[in-house]
Amino acid sequence: MWRYLKRLLIGKPLKTLDEGGQALTKFKALALLSSDALSSIAYGTEQITSVLLVLSAAATWYALPVAGIVLILLFAITLSYRQIIQAYPSGGGAYVVASTNWGKSAGLVAGGSLLVDYMLTVAVSVTSGTEAITSAIPSMHPYSVPIAILIVLGIMALNLRGLRDSASFLTFPVYFFIVMITIMVGIGFFNIVTGRVVAHAAASVGTAVPGMTVVLFLKALSSGSSSLTGVEAISNAVPNFKKPKRRNAASTLTIMALILAVFFAGITFLSYAGGILPNSQQTVLSQVGEMVFGHGLFYYLLQLSTALILAVAANTGFSAFPMLAYNLAKDKYMPHAYMDRGDRLGYSNGIISLAVGAIVLILIFHGQTSLLIPLYAVGVFVPFTLSQSGMIIHWFRERTGHWLLKSSANLLGAALSFGLVVCLFFLHFGNVWPYLIVMPVLLRLFFKIHQHYVKVAKQLRIAAKGKVQLHDYDGSTVIVLVSNVTRVTAGAINYARSIGDYVIAMHVSFDADPKKEHKTAVEFKAEYPDVRFVDIHSSYRSIANPTLRFCDVIARRAAERNYTTTVLVPQFVPRRPWQNILHNQTGLRLRAALNSRENIIVSTYHYHLNE
Repeated sequence: MWRYLKRLLIGKPLKTLDEGGQALTKFKALALLSSDALSSIAYGTEQITSVLLVLSAAATWYALPVAGIVLILLFAITLSYRQIIQAYPSGGGAYVVASTNWGKSAGLVAGGSLLVDYMLTVAVSVTSGTEAITSAIPSMHPYSVPIAILIVLGIMALNLRGLRDSASFLTFPVYFFIVMITIMVGIGFFNIVTGRVVAHAAASVGTAVPGMTVVLFLKALSSGSSSLTGVEAISNAVPNFKKPKRRNAASTLTIMALILAVFFAGITFLSYAGGILPNSQQTVLSQVGEMVFGHGLFYYLLQLSTALILAVAANTGFSAFPMLAYNLAKDKYMPHAYMDRGDRLGYSNGIISLAVGAIVLILIFHGQTSLLIPLYAVGVFVPFTLSQSGMIIHWFRERTGHWLLKSSANLLGAALSFGLVVCLFFLHFGNVWPYLIVMPVLLRLFFKIHQHYVKVAKQLRIAAKGKVQLHDYDGSTVIVLVSNVTRVTAGAINYARSIGDYVIAMHVSFDADPKKEHKTAVEFKAEYPDVRFVDIHSSYRSIANPTLRFCDVIARRAAERNYTTTVLVPQFVPRRPWQNILHNQTGLRLRAALNSRENIIVSTYHYHLNE
């Protein structure tokens, strides 16, 4: 049943040789990897003006210089990540750059920040999309959390189908949004320049506003920086592009940055010129759309495109998280399971882990994650700072091709990113303090995992070729666990005789009636008089503990005779998988308990049922 459901949801398995067919063109990559960055323009301008409006409506003109600084930062970040794509095409982005140039600790800070940030990306994007849905259909508001979870599961299933399928699905929402914003910005700008629409700006540019401070300006800047989240995703997913991978990835990044810059600048300008102020009833983007289109068809198409891109913006996280987890696992800082490809050649464990993490965040914050946007920004700008400063080290080490100019761009980006991180911590500490707890915990976890893999490798490594010393044993003892005398027992005893020099059958009984308790012993001795049978009574109805104690005693005695000790666990296998739930799983529990003994070999004898 599960197998057919899995095939229905994610499709037929792909051959490893089909990996090239899953690679992304620039057209599809832009849809798959830019949805998060492009969707941020739906709330970026509003984040800036909301902060400035606290002082007065006249202060909102400062949104223009704030937006200008954000665009400068976008320019510096884009240049930096283009360089990262060329220098580190294996994916991993900020993690790889920081690890290579600053050391593993800095790399893990960058990697850990982005892992958490991608979970926040999914949670924030999906809940924003859910809010758009419940705003259109108010009766759905009580079900906002289940709706958000269903959207996460839907996007997860889509990504499990592979890059090509998910990119094809996302093409329409992303390009629909791009077309609608292009039309809105173009018409709006034309109307204002030609005088068809009279400007209603709250204050002229350059107006002195009493009470305006550097702190308030920086707070608006740090809030508006949320528009740059998601820019780094393309550098994490370079291996997913068609060849030439570096050129295609760099071109896609440039196209995305240009679209983002034009849209962000255009919406901020139209918002200022139209005297649009944030309010709880209508978003700034909606008000700009209403100013340009009125309440006609194009206005509703704009709202639909916004809701769609907010809902699918989470897919950027699903594209970048698995590649980052793969790079961390490759370096032995995350479980190796994150390096395994699924049926559709995607890193399925990373995709599923991200979905689970996002669902947990949605449940914890009851689908209201707007307060997490500053934490969301910290998770991006810490890696930005580390990667761009790391590229300065890279260029001073390499000293090739206009390296001073390139390092200057990195210096600008690093300085602005670091400044924003400081602002976020000082001005939004109430929202970002969890970062100071989460990161040390993640770093400790990374180092513990790495330490485990290093120890395992050291113990498994062959010291010198041809000098492996193997222990020679004189014989083997096999303990067969017996619950009752059946065909399964018969098969297990016969197999034990074929591999063991000394066979012991062991039974644990806990029946209060002595006659019933020894019934199994009598039946067994009648069938196998030549096999030693041990019947152990358990007063507390426990099977595992008596079994472990007995096996430990036999293993010690066997070691004295230079014998191995094998415990054979008989188990019948039902014809249909669902029938397993009809039987107790004693064999599983016993194997789990025996696995803790390093001097005991655990083996299973399977007897397959026909009905």
